Amino acid sequence: MQDRTFLDTLSYATQPAVLVSATLSSDVPFGNDPLDELAALADTAGLSVVGTVYQNLQQINPRTYVGKGKVEEIARLVIESGAKVVVFDNELRANQQQALEEEIKASVLDRTELILSIFDQHARTRQAKVQVALAQLEYQLPRLKNLWSHLERQRGALGKVGGAGERQIETDRRLLRKRIHRMQEELDQIISRRRTEVGRRSELFQVAIVGYTNAGKSTLMNALTQEGVLAEDKLFATLDTRTCIWKLPDHKVLLSDTVGFIRNLPHRLVASFHATLEEVLQADLLLHVVDASHPSATEMIEAVNGVLKGLGADDRRVLMVLNKVDLVRDQPTLTHLHNLFPEHVDVSAVTGVGLRELEQRVQEVVEERETSVDWTFNAGNGKLLAYLKQHGKILAMDFDEADNVHVKALIEPRFIGQALALRDA
Repeated sequence: MQDRTFLDTLSYATQPAVLVSATLSSDVPFGNDPLDELAALADTAGLSVVGTVYQNLQQINPRTYVGKGKVEEIARLVIESGAKVVVFDNELRANQQQALEEEIKASVLDRTELILSIFDQHARTRQAKVQVALAQLEYQLPRLKNLWSHLERQRGALGKVGGAGERQIETDRRLLRKRIHRMQEELDQIISRRRTEVGRRSELFQVAIVGYTNAGKSTLMNALTQEGVLAEDKLFATLDTRTCIWKLPDHKVLLSDTVGFIRNLPHRLVASFHATLEEVLQADLLLHVVDASHPSATEMIEAVNGVLKGLGADDRRVLMVLNKVDLVRDQPTLTHLHNLFPEHVDVSAVTGVGLRELEQRVQEVVEERETSVDWTFNAGNGKLLAYLKQHGKILAMDFDEADNVHVKALIEPRFIGQALALRDA
């Protein structure tokens, strides 16, 4: 128990696992089966689900989260199924995790630890790795005391003060806090660079794709830009933001794909991934991609909106993109989503349905922000003419006998200053 670290969860891949759902009467239902999402998370982590256990709680057991009888039931199922891991769809305290492992005789993970281990497996860039490592260390820090007290009991030192565990835990805490401090310093540097990079893109209209994990965000980005972004039928396939040019009929915008959100997303991850979500904070428009075929689509939308509010991005203009309409079997549910979100587009990123309409709607949003100019200037001012063509939309252009050109165009307010400088030069 002493040597169990966060990264040990990676060794659980392919191990047989039992999933546990413990819900309070006050909990809002999420889907028909409360373990559907945890099963998908377990699959992404590489676990093999061999059993499930459910309990409706009146109150949480402070020692084992679930009741004594349910702990015994889980222990029996572990023996019968040969499970090596038990995963709770809850956030367990360190003492609860420890007590459960003692009674069940198997490794116990909670929802947060499972999600963090998935993030660790999928981290590719230095930024993602630092963010995940920081969240892992902050998760591990409050659990040190229980890990060492468990070891002391094994040695018969229960009740003694100042034993090896007491001395070691202080050393471990100092080491962890130093690592957290170093990781935070590195992440702060990354955040600074990231903000500079995003700020440099301000000349183009910025669109960010957000949504629940596995809603089809990366598949949609590929369909719109043909950029070859990784798209898998797995939760959290995308951790690092990918930004590329999206060519609309009359405009070019920057389109960013972002990490998927999930209900009860660990606050450590939201904080750590703030840098990755800088594109969301700077976006002119958010495309909120929804799996319209999912029975819990409405709850998923609420979960995403909750994360956006936590980020301070709930004031951004949002266009709802109801994806996977080709898989919708319950038309009343889709109609309900239409009524809830009048500003929406129905699409299928796989079949291409609705993509042209989506492009047109985004273009309309871009043009809503544009200012109309009606200028006459010397036809020799090629720099101004080129600038208007590059950063605006030419509506009409006529040349007269005095070697002047009369131009009517739409241009975003951010480009007006430079255009006026070129006109008056």
